[in-house]
Amino acid sequence: MSFDLVLFGGTGDLAWRKLMPALFQAFRHGSLPAEGRIIGVSREDLTEDAYRELIRSRFKAVEGAKRPSEEEFKKFSEMLTFQRMDLSKPSDYAQLADLLKTRNAETVVMYVATAPSLFTQVVEQIAAAGLNGPQTRVVLEKPLGHDLASNQAINAAVRKVLHENQVFRIDHYLGKPSVQNLFALRFGNSLFEPIWRREHIANIQITIAEDLGVEKRGAFYDQTGALRDMVQNHALQLVCAIGMEPPINAHADAIRDEKLKVLRSLKRWTPETLGLHAIRGQYTAGTAYGERVPGYKEEAGVPPDSRTETFVALRTEIENWRWAGVPIYIRTGKRLGSRDARIEMNFRPAPHAIFRTPVGVANKLVINLQPKDGLELHLLAQAQDQRVTIKGGVRSDMVPLAPVQLDLDFDKRFGAERVGAYERLLLDVIAGRLNLFVRSDEQEEAWRWVEPLIDSWGADGAPRPYAAGTWGPSASSAMIARDGFAWGEEQ
Repeated sequence: MSFDLVLFGGTGDLAWRKLMPALFQAFRHGSLPAEGRIIGVSREDLTEDAYRELIRSRFKAVEGAKRPSEEEFKKFSEMLTFQRMDLSKPSDYAQLADLLKTRNAETVVMYVATAPSLFTQVVEQIAAAGLNGPQTRVVLEKPLGHDLASNQAINAAVRKVLHENQVFRIDHYLGKPSVQNLFALRFGNSLFEPIWRREHIANIQITIAEDLGVEKRGAFYDQTGALRDMVQNHALQLVCAIGMEPPINAHADAIRDEKLKVLRSLKRWTPETLGLHAIRGQYTAGTAYGERVPGYKEEAGVPPDSRTETFVALRTEIENWRWAGVPIYIRTGKRLGSRDARIEMNFRPAPHAIFRTPVGVANKLVINLQPKDGLELHLLAQAQDQRVTIKGGVRSDMVPLAPVQLDLDFDKRFGAERVGAYERLLLDVIAGRLNLFVRSDEQEEAWRWVEPLIDSWGADGAPRPYAAGTWGPSASSAMIARDGFAWGEEQ
């Protein structure tokens, strides 16, 4: 199959950190169609050879095993070309149209890896140049807007010139093998589905923790924050994957219909819950990797009076028949204790104790997303100590139990067969598969749910401080403790 992939922002950070390495891996694996062309688009005045050399130099920063050899890059670079464009000039889109006509590829992918403020302009200009034909697919990177109104404005502009099945709103978390396995775990096996409900699950915890700070993205991050950057998209998509009902089939809209129901069922915010169940923090100087690191306000590009949150902890519920009353805790942040993304399904204790069990230990299923990828099933088994004890003249025959763990490491089992998130998603775009992409009504409903938080925090005081290398403000632990629970690393 022939394709043209036009990469708006072709010299930007996302292009060389994520997209080009993913495209190369697809090329190396033989899954990228051979009759393809990748067109980098940028305002920079580069020749085709200069663009290829730029991409080659950037591959030096890619981890060793994923770095191309000189011969590999030479072959891959034959797919690369470059087009200088000012995205505000209609004449430049006309030149792009002329370039695309030289091949008339079966599929044309327009990947808009630019600032969100340019999305509407780029899509409108694509249509004005006649580039919105049925063979065109447009990929929009997050964040899609900064609030509900801006998101709706972008989606309205897109709908005027493209059909919904031509629009691929990308959330790279949905491309992670571990997240795809979450769907397989639930709907491809009969083991967990009967107990995947309020009668058996005490609470659900979602943690997306980063040990790094904002690095060189301070100016961008300060306009975004953890709520927009991680909760509105990644975390809520994980809530959907956990909470959705089984779809009628594996088609894209059947899956997205069920995810939308979850988002519409999330407990709405009130002034009381905004105060009790929504915690925001901002990291201060501390220790990471054994070294002293600066606080958020000391990072390059961050204003010294910034009130942007780098940490969020929330408590919510899915108000439907399956999940009513089960608390869902979401936690994400930068400069936390470790790089760790996981989902913990904590099960209710046995209804009647006939064994002696350790205090605070219960059954749970841990779905590891990163850096480890797999499942952990935490159980209780008979301990080795079988001595009968007598206390106060009363014999105790209660057998002591000890925690044990079944560990399924997907990387070890499927390592050579697995592909990265962006590689999977880019191939899905070329093939026209929408299953792992977000529909406009999903996205708008997610913005609608977080908007009270945005409004409240915009009018509120500064975020709570927490030292770099810790697990966020103490108020986060207090929030979950009020329900009688604790975060995973505190148990």
